[in-house]
Amino acid sequence: MVPERFAPVLAELDPLAQRFVAAGHRVFLVGGTVRDLLVGTERDEFDLDLTTDARPDAIKRCLDGWADAIWTQGERFGTIGAKKGDRTIEITTFRDEIYADDSRKPHVSYADDIETDLGRRDFTINAMALELGGDAPALVDPHGGAVDLMQRVLRTPLGPDISFSDDPLRMLRAARFIARFELTPTDELVVAVRDMAPRMEIVSAERIRDEFDKLMVTDHPAAGLWFLHDTGLADQFLPELPAMRLEHDPIHRHKDVLSHTIAVVENVRPLHEQPEGRPEFDFRLVRLAALFHDIGKPRTRGYQEGKGTTFHHHDVVGARMTKKRMTALRYSNDDIAAVTELVALHLRFHTYRLGWSDSAVRRYVRDAGDLLHELNALTRCDCTTRNERKARTLSRRMDDLEDRIAELEEAEELAKIRPELDGTAVMEHLGIGPGRVVGEALQYLLDVRLDEGEIGEDAARARLDEWWAVRSEC
Repeated sequence: MVPERFAPVLAELDPLAQRFVAAGHRVFLVGGTVRDLLVGTERDEFDLDLTTDARPDAIKRCLDGWADAIWTQGERFGTIGAKKGDRTIEITTFRDEIYADDSRKPHVSYADDIETDLGRRDFTINAMALELGGDAPALVDPHGGAVDLMQRVLRTPLGPDISFSDDPLRMLRAARFIARFELTPTDELVVAVRDMAPRMEIVSAERIRDEFDKLMVTDHPAAGLWFLHDTGLADQFLPELPAMRLEHDPIHRHKDVLSHTIAVVENVRPLHEQPEGRPEFDFRLVRLAALFHDIGKPRTRGYQEGKGTTFHHHDVVGARMTKKRMTALRYSNDDIAAVTELVALHLRFHTYRLGWSDSAVRRYVRDAGDLLHELNALTRCDCTTRNERKARTLSRRMDDLEDRIAELEEAEELAKIRPELDGTAVMEHLGIGPGRVVGEALQYLLDVRLDEGEIGEDAARARLDEWWAVRSEC
């Protein structure tokens, strides 16, 4: 018997399903929606995936006059997309798809029955379907996905070697489902991932990035990240992850760097779990910055030898490595710039151990720019100590900083701090033309503004004269 919570979805799809039935076709709701409805997952917005014995041309005929819009970019793979109101639906012909050994593009052959289609899907929990258009919808579950979901087991419908050969990206997808649904992979699946991890080389960087992003925004990604490490899958696209496992953190002595990193990632909680009144931040970007924030430690020799190293050197190395890896994964320029900057700045908070002067607060806010809330969130989450007293002390210091920022922001509009003279005024006052020296003068005036606050344009000109006199003598 189909649970009552399926009723709204079935009612929404019934008019479309009747079109397929009238044309002599079978059509099924399939995949993640069936899975999520079975477990009772609350989903305010979701797309619907259907599968059918109708070929793409027949699918388009059934959609004609019902859909508000149709797109056919996936037609060569048997998929037709449609939009009805605010709902997006993808309808795919039963299929059997296999990757060539050296190809990123699957060769698609169609099947004639739902059982064959379900057998070629990634995991049993996604290999369930519900036939539409009849009087009493029934669950089609030939591989026991519902039982696996209840018992929290991750299996493939056929052998994992077959599933991962069809699409090697499924090995990375396994990490996401392990994390999201707290599943335990079968021994057979784990062995297959270890053996077949090099097959990831045929998967495009863009697909890897998109799937990895989905893992990173699950509520609790730790188990998935450990799966990537333990199976060797991370070596194929994120080799910096296992590299951190080899380094021990002299500050967090109970953890190696990877354990600390994954703990920080977990500490970055979704916005709906944030304390009331805490500023909103870009959750995905902070999760990525948490993953990369200590990426430079294994490359910092002073750190490796336990001799310590400057915050600046560690941050520069980490930022450079972050940029290289995110570029390889084809992240957008905006994402790369933001995460790299957060990695570069993530220790800035700890350089002010003796308190926050007005000057220090101005510089912190100026350097963070539009990423201020993200940087503060990352800094809070970077505390993974088991020492409760130390954790409370760090939290209070962060509270104090945010209070100081709020106070100065109200008085000075910190985010908009600029030198009190612009480039034109500098050139007119010094009697010089455009060039590098103008930039040097503006940086000097900005330093004065950050250190001392507003001093007024007349005082700024006097200070500019002093700077110019010293520079001219050098």
